[in-house]
Amino acid sequence: MTQLSTHRHPRLLILPGLFLTLALASVPAQAAPLPALAAYGADPGQTSVSGMSSGAFMAAQFSVAFSATVVGAGIVAGGPFYCAGLFAPTLPAQAASSVCMAPVGSGPRASAALNFASAFAEKGQIDSLSGLARQKIYIFSGTKDQVVKQKVVDQTAKFFALAGVKAANLKYVNNIAAGHALLTDSPANNACGTTAAPFINNCGYQQAREILKWIYGPLQEAGDRPAGQLSMFDQAPFDPAGKATLGPIGYVYVPDACEKAACRIHVAFHGCLQGERTLGDRYARTTGYNETAAGNRIIVLYPQIAASSRNPLGCWDFWGYTAPDDTVHPDFYSKQAPQHAAIASMLKRLSEARPSPDQTTEPRR
Repeated sequence: MTQLSTHRHPRLLILPGLFLTLALASVPAQAAPLPALAAYGADPGQTSVSGMSSGAFMAAQFSVAFSATVVGAGIVAGGPFYCAGLFAPTLPAQAASSVCMAPVGSGPRASAALNFASAFAEKGQIDSLSGLARQKIYIFSGTKDQVVKQKVVDQTAKFFALAGVKAANLKYVNNIAAGHALLTDSPANNACGTTAAPFINNCGYQQAREILKWIYGPLQEAGDRPAGQLSMFDQAPFDPAGKATLGPIGYVYVPDACEKAACRIHVAFHGCLQGERTLGDRYARTTGYNETAAGNRIIVLYPQIAASSRNPLGCWDFWGYTAPDDTVHPDFYSKQAPQHAAIASMLKRLSEARPSPDQTTEPRR
């Protein structure tokens, strides 16, 4: 893989839409083919996920759908499992941008979400919910977040409790005066109470570290300079039909120790307007995951979503835009959903044995 050396700074246009801004950017032509995602012999039984906003909805979905293998999740400003499907006859796309974010009334109900999850599990569309009993779940809602309000995130915490996550394994932080953002302790980022691009705020709080510490237990202290490499890789082999609408570039951070020893994998899902075409590698580079991962043998995977006509803000799918019939029978929650399948394929690749020097490192399709 090649080490990152350039960053893009696209223009931003303020809109009154879903997440307040729309990035106007294009991917520059690559001087050479993108490198493949390499195999590192990672431990598939120590996989965790986290995300911000649409990435938080995705982290919640993925942790439930793959509960047999995922050990924990960090959900920053995200609603409960299958939120957008809870309000029929309201279309999922309409529910996603209204009652799943800033409802006028009571909003989503955790009990309804659990009923759907149980039915999906019985049909084999997701793993048995029994796997959630061992997961460690971190949930966050800022008191100044008016995009995804606390009464929505409250139901996320309630859902996991009802689904079997032990009280000792469930952490809900809802007392920090933060806007709609992932939180850091870097003065280079927005003020804590802000809701504005790039949705990365300075609250004097290392949220990425807190998420990883909650999931994996005591960790080594983070260093100022990560001992590892953040690299880009070609996402196309993991979405050959283009159904998942992945961007061409993904990122992966590999600690030096993981080049030879088996490591854990954490998947960090960006939010709307935080993908590669908008921020370049900023989400992967500055949110604090790498500094914590470096000394704790954690590979951090940063998959990237591209904007499209169905998804103009580059959000992860939590309402069904990747489904053939997204208005009536969205399958965004299932293990076979395009984005879930693509991420599962990436995780499989990272968990494969390291190739010998004479073997190809091209991803299996």
